[in-house]
Amino acid sequence: MSSVTVDQIPGKGEDISDGHHDDHAHGAPHGWRRWLFATNHKDIGTMYLIFAFTMFLEGGLLALLLRTELFMPGIQFFQPELFNQFTTMHGLIMVFGAIMPAFVGFANWMIPLQIGASDMAFARMNNFSFWLLPVAAILLTTSFFVPGGATAAGWTLYAPLTLQMGPGMDLAIFAIHLMGASSIMGAINIVVTILNMRAPGMTLMKMPLFCWTWLITAYLLIAVMPVLAAAITMILTDRHFGTAFFNAAAGGDPVLYQHIFWFFGHPEVYIMILPAFGIISAIVPAFARKQLFGYASMVYATASIAILSFIVWAHHMFTTGMPVTAQLYFVYATMLISIPTGVKVFNWVATMWKGSMTFETPMLFAIGFIFVFTLGGFTGLILSVAPIDIQVHDTYYVVAHFHYVLVAGSLFALFAGAYYWLPKWTGKMYDERLGKWHFWMSMISFNITFFPMHFLGLAGMPRRYADYASQFTDFHQIATIGAFWFGLSQLIFMYVVYKAYAGKGEQAVAKPWEGAEGLEWTVPSPAPFHTFETPPVVR
Repeated sequence: MSSVTVDQIPGKGEDISDGHHDDHAHGAPHGWRRWLFATNHKDIGTMYLIFAFTMFLEGGLLALLLRTELFMPGIQFFQPELFNQFTTMHGLIMVFGAIMPAFVGFANWMIPLQIGASDMAFARMNNFSFWLLPVAAILLTTSFFVPGGATAAGWTLYAPLTLQMGPGMDLAIFAIHLMGASSIMGAINIVVTILNMRAPGMTLMKMPLFCWTWLITAYLLIAVMPVLAAAITMILTDRHFGTAFFNAAAGGDPVLYQHIFWFFGHPEVYIMILPAFGIISAIVPAFARKQLFGYASMVYATASIAILSFIVWAHHMFTTGMPVTAQLYFVYATMLISIPTGVKVFNWVATMWKGSMTFETPMLFAIGFIFVFTLGGFTGLILSVAPIDIQVHDTYYVVAHFHYVLVAGSLFALFAGAYYWLPKWTGKMYDERLGKWHFWMSMISFNITFFPMHFLGLAGMPRRYADYASQFTDFHQIATIGAFWFGLSQLIFMYVVYKAYAGKGEQAVAKPWEGAEGLEWTVPSPAPFHTFETPPVVR
């Protein structure tokens, strides 16, 4: 983004009490009503972030239960049925309950501040889209306690397994419907806010990249969430209303479900990583004290990734017996998508090149993200080659690959963004020493957990198995130790955020990072309840 100077428009927005609700004329409302009826983008952003972190802890607990079972061969603690319920719910909770709502929380907090808007476009819809999520989370979690337990069909919810599950499956379907509706409403809100509420003088090509990545992500959400809704509705009608979309015994086709699911599922992968690219593109220039290298090419690369994400879905399906010509097409299309991703990595490295870098916690997480996400990208490129993919399909190699891009990708970017904007959110500087401890412990334990899984997969260890042959024991034990270390490391982050919110720590200035640019650094820290009631002018 080009450097921004800000003026206030005189004579606009001075009489804010006229025709407005009292809350807008004065400060924040108090008590439980402030949160239940919240329409302020900062409050709703905070609720999204708290919800996402709560779900992250729940999903993480399920992951530790899985790793506990896998510490030794043989069935130790959980029967395979329960193990598969944990696997499925871990995936659903992390994707729909933790990563996606966390990015929406960032969008709610930061987009109005970054574009100079007073709030999101549809404040009440914003409230509604948040409150659907706790209801969905309760439905998902309580599905463990219905007859037959939670769904155990894997997070992809493949037929015919989904047609054979108990009522826990129906609860999961309703929960995903609610989360999907929440995502669509949030996405519409973001698109309208960015297109219609930018400050005077802020053209699209002057927007921070975080706004660009979210604008493109929002279009992806609007395009693909209805596809998922259709797929799970077809499961529901197969289960209860006598249809046979996916039931082979009645003439349906289970592979049809895979096509529909992955047509949603592959853009979904980019929905969970594009906002991360936006966060990293804000942090790297700030701590390199340079402008972002190749701003326009970053925008075009983001758009290219989004468009290509729609035409690569069947690379998840190389083992379903598709013709060789179709396999070849999906191989080439998948390789093509690595080019705009490579452009981004190149631009971040070029931004750091000869910059006067400092290594505060946000920058450590950003560099950690670039390093480990690139590794995850390479394993994805390897999986794009059909003959290799057929060998390692549904093994721990795939588990390793997607955790490298989802944990060290999305999650590390979320941590980077949280440390970067925490002074703006809380008005206090976080504990830098603890932040660095959190980074190094997360980085080391993450690699101890997931790097051995590449070897497990190459040796033929299938995923989602509660038991395994004894030759896999060593790598499973290393991974389990790493997983518990990684889980405990997140308690440091919890404490850092608690300290800042409790007001412990030095007072943050409006712009705590010397190289940071953007409108969000022109308002005081903590950001006031209402900002930009008079729109700034961007020059």
